[in-house]
Amino acid sequence: MNSATDDLVAKYLDALHSADLDAIVSLFAPGAVVHSPLYGPTPAPEFYRALFIDTASAELTSKGVAEGRTSAGTRLVTFWFHFDWRLPSGVAAPFDVVDVAELDDHGRITTLSIVYDTVDVRPAFERETGSSWRSTEQDR
Repeated sequence: MNSATDDLVAKYLDALHSADLDAIVSLFAPGAVVHSPLYGPTPAPEFYRALFIDTASAELTSKGVAEGRTSAGTRLVTFWFHFDWRLPSGVAAPFDVVDVAELDDHGRITTLSIVYDTVDVRPAFERETGSSWRSTEQDR
């Protein structure tokens, strides 16, 4: 693992934990998109703005980091962590998650794919927010 990768993951997890929108968005390239099971594909600034509104607190525990390349040769950083998410009402919605980040030549995230099982999280999220991206997409 190289120090740039360690630094990126540490900054990402710190910004996510502290709900620091400016810090987290600074890790993304302009036009970057986040693909989330709950929010759908969303421009990074909009995704984190919505996530932080929907978060009372978050405790994060790193479980591992891996580096690699996409089949097209784009640099990948994959980080696995436990996200002990608390919704605004204080309801717990914890899950283990793998974030797969595609990076540009400057080490900024261009695409982030968030992967986790929503079977336990989605009902709490939908009760709290009244919707999910899937219901919004189906209503169009």
